[in-house]
Amino acid sequence: MDIFFHVGLGKTGSTYLQHKFFPKLKGVHYIHHTNYKKSIEIISRKQYERYFVSREFDRQFLKEIKKFAAAYPDTHPIMVLRRQDSWIASQYRRFTKNGRGIYFNEFVDLKENKGRWDIAEMNFYEKIEQLEHYFNKKPLVLLYDELRNDPKTFFKKIAAYTDTTYDLKEISLAPKHKSYNTKQLLLVRRVSRKMLQKVSEEKMDSTKTGRRIRKIATHLIMYFHWLVPKSKFEDEKLIEQHELDAIRDHFAEDWQKCLKYIEQNAPAVE
Repeated sequence: MDIFFHVGLGKTGSTYLQHKFFPKLKGVHYIHHTNYKKSIEIISRKQYERYFVSREFDRQFLKEIKKFAAAYPDTHPIMVLRRQDSWIASQYRRFTKNGRGIYFNEFVDLKENKGRWDIAEMNFYEKIEQLEHYFNKKPLVLLYDELRNDPKTFFKKIAAYTDTTYDLKEISLAPKHKSYNTKQLLLVRRVSRKMLQKVSEEKMDSTKTGRRIRKIATHLIMYFHWLVPKSKFEDEKLIEQHELDAIRDHFAEDWQKCLKYIEQNAPAVE
């Protein structure tokens, strides 16, 4: 039995792949990401000879691959990477969209690692090593930039690795999620910070009602952002460029190791 496991990472086109590409692969049974928690049980029934599982992980990465590998160590893992500065910027944009009113330097702190996001999560080569350690099959590691700039080659590499086929005419190249502009996110961050001065984040998220109110509020703020003049945000940036430059420089060696691994292990495609 062949098993292929797309493990993410988050913010590397996972949602698009899960809805637009993976279900179109022929020659393998796709377990939708919404059924991931049941995937080990589903595979154990052995109704099919080949399975494809997908679920994007970030901070749960090691825990989840260890659990899956314990059940199916011969799984073929697949991971998509995005350069650390671009990846963490996208994570922060999502974090802000969800109404978390903190600045970028509170989100990730390179010097003392006291931010909301542990900087160890950006050691991507370590994740490759973990995949190699826990699974018996060499992982397929791909680049998010290739998915964006050359999706046809990206698709061919997955098909070659999984020994599957697909009809390109059936695959939409339109993104699954729309992105939010900087002004919308700045407004959400500003309002969220004021809200959190009155109600703690823990208290707001302690109930389903609180989480729902936060979600509705942030969507309303983004929808009506046009009511606020652009001049209100002239001197404010969502992320300072020097902050992203520092992250890129800090993880430059790690990223080069990832690129070398990808180049050396890329499947041959026509």
